[in-house]
Amino acid sequence: MQMPIFERYIDELIEKSTLDVPVWNIEKALAGKAGGWNYIDGCMILALLETYHATGEKKYYEFADAFIDHRVSEDGSITGYDPEDYNIDNVNAGKTLFALYELNGKEKYRRAIELIYGQVQNQPRTEEGNFWHKKIYPNQVWLDGMYMGQPFYMEYETKFNNRKNYGDIFGQFANVVKYMRDEKTGLYYHGYDASKKVFWCDKETGLSQNFWLRSLGWYSMALLDTLAKCEPGEEYRAEYENLKKVFVQLIEDMLKFQDESGMWYQLPALAGREPNYLETSGSAIMAYSLLKGVRLGFLPESYREEGIRVFNGICDRYLKETDGSLNLGGICLVAGLGPEDNPRRDGSFEYYMSEPIVENDAKGVGPLLLAYTELRRLA
Repeated sequence: MQMPIFERYIDELIEKSTLDVPVWNIEKALAGKAGGWNYIDGCMILALLETYHATGEKKYYEFADAFIDHRVSEDGSITGYDPEDYNIDNVNAGKTLFALYELNGKEKYRRAIELIYGQVQNQPRTEEGNFWHKKIYPNQVWLDGMYMGQPFYMEYETKFNNRKNYGDIFGQFANVVKYMRDEKTGLYYHGYDASKKVFWCDKETGLSQNFWLRSLGWYSMALLDTLAKCEPGEEYRAEYENLKKVFVQLIEDMLKFQDESGMWYQLPALAGREPNYLETSGSAIMAYSLLKGVRLGFLPESYREEGIRVFNGICDRYLKETDGSLNLGGICLVAGLGPEDNPRRDGSFEYYMSEPIVENDAKGVGPLLLAYTELRRLA
């Protein structure tokens, strides 16, 4: 396993970062935007906190706490965050607040949790009851958004709200299975428009055209992390067990599309079509899901070797040393659907191939770091 070299890589990223300009947020840097409150940094900081738990190395906690503390005021307000944007992506970074509040008890983190939960309570919904992905994407459910919102929602309900909205959470997952899963492959489409009107969707099903690897990965993490935050009791035992089955089935179906390298292609169902490529971020998420799924007892022990094979496959192919520095490549910078004034993002094969492939972006680094924490727990 590539563990020593990967530790060095993470340490290099932290050393090169400041609280305002983290080197792993390539998307913000290329757009010329300052860092604020976003799912990209949230993913990376959560991964650093998991690294602290797995290794006991305080430097990871100290950087994570300083990074979030820098953005959260004493009254719980958050620099760069407006709940009324109703952007489900921005809920993701709130997961770090639970972890930090548990570690150090800063009351401003507790207040910030309430601020973000206020967005969850008021998030617009589709007619079926699922959160809109963003206010600018009305009536749309994206697989990505299930990871961004549902684990936070479940953790809040478990810790602070006496599980009052568990039924809502399980119901939203049930809708995704009902409307977004392809029976033939077992894979899930990237997006669903409940109005069946947006330009990128099938006007009969409301679905986008393709299965995108990273969205499938985010969805696997959504299932896994929501289950991990759930305390079902007898009242929600059936729903909990059903969600576990959905997770296991997704993993089994994803393995059918795995490349011999251990990785997956950007569009996994179209592996043989040029210029489709083996993609780091989605593969890293699957490595994490496999390894953590085994640790939590959701997956059989035999799947652990698959998770290790994915991790090593990514490192062997894409973790390279250049001029004394390590770089992780093969990361799709971003992919989305619309909005109406961006017809290029139409969900076609050509669209997904057109997005930039970058190095060292947190959407790849964070999930691979999470997979690494599972390897450390093994060691």
